[in-house]
Amino acid sequence: MNEFQRQFQEVQELLRFEDYGLVLKRAIDFTLDTGDISFYRETNALLDWLDNYPDSPEVKEKLSSLLGRLHEFLSVKELPPREKILDALAVKKQYSHSSFALGPVNLSLNSGDIVGLVGENGNGKTTLLRVLCGELYATSGEVKYDFRYTDRYDLRTQLVYIPQRTDTWYGSMFENLVFTASMYGYPPEENELVVNLIIARLGLRKFRRHGWKHLSSGYKMRFELARMLLRKPKVLLIDEPLANLDIIAQQTVLEDFRAIAKSPFRPIGIILSSQQLYEVEKTSDQVIFLKQGVQKNLHSEETATEAKQLVIEFETEWSQGRLNDIFSPYGLVSLQFNGGTYVATFTGESTIHDFMKVAIAGEVPLTYFRNISNSTRRFFVS
Repeated sequence: MNEFQRQFQEVQELLRFEDYGLVLKRAIDFTLDTGDISFYRETNALLDWLDNYPDSPEVKEKLSSLLGRLHEFLSVKELPPREKILDALAVKKQYSHSSFALGPVNLSLNSGDIVGLVGENGNGKTTLLRVLCGELYATSGEVKYDFRYTDRYDLRTQLVYIPQRTDTWYGSMFENLVFTASMYGYPPEENELVVNLIIARLGLRKFRRHGWKHLSSGYKMRFELARMLLRKPKVLLIDEPLANLDIIAQQTVLEDFRAIAKSPFRPIGIILSSQQLYEVEKTSDQVIFLKQGVQKNLHSEETATEAKQLVIEFETEWSQGRLNDIFSPYGLVSLQFNGGTYVATFTGESTIHDFMKVAIAGEVPLTYFRNISNSTRRFFVS
């Protein structure tokens, strides 16, 4: 079973449980995969119909019918290979009048992969993204782009950087996106059809006639993403896309990123920075932690010994001394108190089940606990 067939089965399961919002998003993805204007028209017609009849009992039947035709068309289309598209080799960035230095950083990005950059503020995430996109030149090391481009302009078309704070724009969202599409070669008969599909895909359909000042920061970020997707990039570099979003919106945006990156026919490599560690870890194929500009990887040789330990983050009203008395006989290596949360490290023989048994037997009033043994969260407290 290839990647398209696997994803199509997932969509069929969503349809079975009548999760029409997600089904429609994936139907739009498949529509764009076709590159066929007749499908663009058909899916746009369905979007118009749904505007008028969102609760119609025919919704499931119409979505099923569209998906059937998309499946028939795409099943015979050849899937592109997943290839390496970017390499950062011992990249360093130093400023002459600052004690801060980034690097050395080594990372590879393949098409269809998501790399998360995490770390506290001021530790080099934005600097690294700007070096990767060419806005800043590395002091030493090399950034290699493993795809064809003719000149610097063509490179920046295929390698897109979305900063945390974007520029003000004028007119409506729809007008701006139609202009962008025309600038990047969409023929007139396709222009508005593709724009409407991408607007709907990113949850912006209700706001397509809105201007910049009438959109929240979260929707402005989605607009920037829509604008960049019209460029059909190889790489997306996104700085703090989850800032100012509530937890539900964060999860929705990250799921959108994952679906966009993992497209069977139009895979994109994504590197994103964020403070939302756990959410990013669930979505990313690789996570890089930066501390004072220095890269630290969870499964490197340097951390191999630490990685064998059990590390539990938990919250309770009990004191550190009382907790130490409870857990010390059961392989406790260290117990730290960090910002209202305890982090307990146990020997490698201990398991999460052992921790739970001891906590229950000792009647420890836990309000939260999480196994962070395989999370970069452990670097924040070490």
